[in-house]
Amino acid sequence: MKVIVAIILGMSLILSASLLRDGLTGLKTGDRYVTVKGVAEREVQADLALWPIRFVATGNTLEQAQEQGRSSREAIFAFLKLQAIDKDAVELQRLDVTDTRANPYQGEGEQKFIINQTLMVRSTQIDRIRQAAQNVSELVDSGVLLTTDYGPGGPTYLFSGLNDIKPEMIAEATASAREAAQQFARDANASVGGLRRANQGVFQILARDQAPGVSEQQQPVKTVRVVSTVDYYLE
Repeated sequence: MKVIVAIILGMSLILSASLLRDGLTGLKTGDRYVTVKGVAEREVQADLALWPIRFVATGNTLEQAQEQGRSSREAIFAFLKLQAIDKDAVELQRLDVTDTRANPYQGEGEQKFIINQTLMVRSTQIDRIRQAAQNVSELVDSGVLLTTDYGPGGPTYLFSGLNDIKPEMIAEATASAREAAQQFARDANASVGGLRRANQGVFQILARDQAPGVSEQQQPVKTVRVVSTVDYYLE
């Protein structure tokens, strides 16, 4: 009877040790993973330009200010026509009229009316907008008083095709991450196993020429970037 009990106890110990070893092995394998990042970048061209052309007209009377405003508008439309920008792409977005006599702190002297106007140019013809913006000094030469009293000066360039390139860029970033994992595994004398966890990352639209003071929206050519973070098991 004692012999049978001893045999049973011995087999139990062997079985327990085997299960414990297998459990530890599985735990060790489960803890062996590498976290890598994959980067994908693509240069894209803006497909929409928004150009607010702001100008000021003044006069001793409201009629004089209005006349100068009309003259400035006509000069702007003539300028845009020379740049092959259609009149339908332009709309009056803002009009402010100020009577300086309403200012109690206005000093003595000539009283004036001030008219601030904004013409918004909205176009998908990026190259024409770029060229026109470079020639904007011609408006000043023709007597138009341009101003940038609020908001950014010059055109704003937008890219709206992000959804079209997302799938390919995610695939590129994932492939880049796996390549990094394989290199790590080779250095560690291991092999890459299955996927443990993945984070797609956030898409960024950046200025192509990244420098202090350079805004992404002021550049018609941009860089789209995504960084994916992936965990791979190591075998």
